[in-house]
Amino acid sequence: MRPNRRSALKSLGAGMAATLAIPAVHAAAEVDKPKGNVKQSVCRWCYGKIPLEKLAQEAARMGYGSIELLKPDEYKVVKQVGLTCAMLAGTGPIENCLNRKENHERCEKELKAAIDFAAEEKLPSVICFSGNRKGLADDEGLKTCAEGLKRVLGHAEEKKVTVCMELLNSKVNHKDYMCDHTAWGVELCKKVGSGRFKLLYDIYHMQIMEGDVIATIKANKEWFGHYHTGGVPGRHEIDETQELNYPAIMKAILATGYTGYVGQEYIPVRDPLTSLAQGFKICDV
Repeated sequence: MRPNRRSALKSLGAGMAATLAIPAVHAAAEVDKPKGNVKQSVCRWCYGKIPLEKLAQEAARMGYGSIELLKPDEYKVVKQVGLTCAMLAGTGPIENCLNRKENHERCEKELKAAIDFAAEEKLPSVICFSGNRKGLADDEGLKTCAEGLKRVLGHAEEKKVTVCMELLNSKVNHKDYMCDHTAWGVELCKKVGSGRFKLLYDIYHMQIMEGDVIATIKANKEWFGHYHTGGVPGRHEIDETQELNYPAIMKAILATGYTGYVGQEYIPVRDPLTSLAQGFKICDV
């Protein structure tokens, strides 16, 4: 029987709908796929209530490639999940570190051990700190830090591991901390004179101390070996509840040619894994 107009149009409409549905599915899949231009890491201490193995599994599922600020035994846990550690624990504590000569022997021992482990596991970096001022002048502290670092940087160069000193704010979180301005840290890099010593530019901390984040990143790209995030104020989620524009900051970091990891270092006030997934998407530019 010859089909009537209504049935013909109905069949044609169903066929067109099926045809149009196919690319729509593919489009949705493309939207959900991470761009992957920014390699992202998770700072372990912010998610301390979550068992490390579970955190690693969930982070890997979200697209993260690293859990950082780990000790060697902790790294072995995340390694089993297929993750690296972009920044290994090196020497500390934050308030009592390289700006005092009496700490140099201890710091040397701890940093060399961390460097050896990092080299063996092909991890890129280990962390260190300046220490607090405790009445010490900044120029004297800088000189002493340089002396302490020179005791280990030959070893770091040989092992191809980078030692990073973190820039922290001394206004809110780390009162009296010495390495609290980019200019001081850059001067230390110049004094040390090794490509295996860099700064960990913590965006949260430096927004509090200096602001002008993107211009600072552009002007000092050669001295920055790692980055951390965090919402200002409060060090919570990096979404619209805070003042920084993280997609723009990530694009600025990429524009410098940086190919390392960016560590998510914010303390969530909502469900931690939901916030961690949100942070990944915000920085996935």
